[in-house]
Amino acid sequence: MSLDLRWVEARLDTAFVGRRIVYRQSIPTTQDLARAEAEGGTPEGTAVLAEEQTVGRGRLGRSWVSPAGLNLYLTLVMRPPLERLRYLSMIAPLAAAQAAEEAAGVSPRLKWPNDVLVGGRKLAGVLIETELSGSSVRYALVGIGLNVNLEVERVPGIADIATSLKREAGRPVSREEVLAALLNRFEALYDEGGAVYAAWRSRLETLGRQVRVTFGDQVEEGLAEDVDAEGSLVLRRADGSRVTIAAGDVTLRQ
Repeated sequence: MSLDLRWVEARLDTAFVGRRIVYRQSIPTTQDLARAEAEGGTPEGTAVLAEEQTVGRGRLGRSWVSPAGLNLYLTLVMRPPLERLRYLSMIAPLAAAQAAEEAAGVSPRLKWPNDVLVGGRKLAGVLIETELSGSSVRYALVGIGLNVNLEVERVPGIADIATSLKREAGRPVSREEVLAALLNRFEALYDEGGAVYAAWRSRLETLGRQVRVTFGDQVEEGLAEDVDAEGSLVLRRADGSRVTIAAGDVTLRQ
């Protein structure tokens, strides 16, 4: 079933996010098409959407399960000033969480740096790719995959770690309603700039937990004590020393 984009457009409160939509039935990944759109000068806020991704990808080179007609797969083309770039990794997961809350009545939490969880299971993921020119941002590609009506128990490999709005709400959920809420919330949060930090931090379930963080070929373990205004994780090691980590992959330490 295709998305009813006229329904979505009629419910947008945005000035620019989602005001141009590029929609395809099946493509390898929305990130690649969004990059081509960005290179061609598409307006900021353009949303690239697909019903299906044949090689959807997430953070750290992982694949993203992307069957047709069930979920949302989109990439927003943004052109923020450099000082606002860092906030995209807060804005995107927070917008997805708020949209899920609005459309399905669930209460998502966030896992640092930008996974959206319900009951410890992954509901949505974010992938941000940036193209710089010196100290200026040419564009940022904000990819969001959000499981709406996926029956995760039927998908080997993610059945134990993923969830969907349908699973959590106990009913099918309108993808159009989720999409409109997501685009509206994204622009509202984007306009807040640094003020988004407090709302993002308040949803982080990583804080106060013993974790292992992998970044590059390094591993750190300790207490996830806080996040700074840049979005970096402040980790307290067992010896009492602190380390600040800009990005990485977090697992709970047993």
